[in-house]
Amino acid sequence: MAEGQPKTLVAVIFYNERGRLRDTLSRFPSARDYDVLVVDDGSTDESAGDAGASGFRVIRHETNRGVGAAIRTAAHVALAEDYARFVVTAGSGKLAPEELPAVLDPLRRGVCDYTQGTRFLDGDRTANLPRHRKWMIKALNVLVFVLTGRWHTDITCGYRAYATALLRDPRVNLEQSWLDGYEMEYYLHYKALTGPYRILEVPVSVVYPADEPEYSKIRPIVDWIAIVRPWFLLRLGLRR
Repeated sequence: MAEGQPKTLVAVIFYNERGRLRDTLSRFPSARDYDVLVVDDGSTDESAGDAGASGFRVIRHETNRGVGAAIRTAAHVALAEDYARFVVTAGSGKLAPEELPAVLDPLRRGVCDYTQGTRFLDGDRTANLPRHRKWMIKALNVLVFVLTGRWHTDITCGYRAYATALLRDPRVNLEQSWLDGYEMEYYLHYKALTGPYRILEVPVSVVYPADEPEYSKIRPIVDWIAIVRPWFLLRLGLRR
């Protein structure tokens, strides 16, 4: 990283990803202008060993605490070590490390404070997405528009990059236990929407494994409730 250049931390979050994590981490270039942190959310399969063998810095939760808790762990590092930008991506292989420069570039150029990946902005850049998942994504986009008046094409995409100023905002409290699950990403999105932050959607690809077209860590009903409830709780002032 060039001397004096604002630092970027890329957090790869995973839980029980078997060979997918190994493949994902191998796709990060050896010459890069950002740091990679791998957060293992209590894996019980061989992916924990894959993370350790990757050569990247690894933080491991002893038990599975939830994606929000893993993001919080990585955010603590970003803040404690004075990073200017914080990226969240997944170790499942569905999000391409090769597309990271496109996600980061608007922040580096000062165009925005937060980039949200989207597979639908310039057409359908997804593969093997189950039809019911696509309709649920569209329904959530509509719900967010009704509650906030802001339209997004793919509110659920997990490729996100933040200026750490958002994490330092006194209105933002990452330590709340109700954010341990999928709520965290949508909590941060709501805070960005309702604060002085510029949000930009960036086209990315999301590829589901052809041999497991239904593959997803999102559980029906339970996790969709976790995705939806921050919008209502925050909009109604029931959480802060």
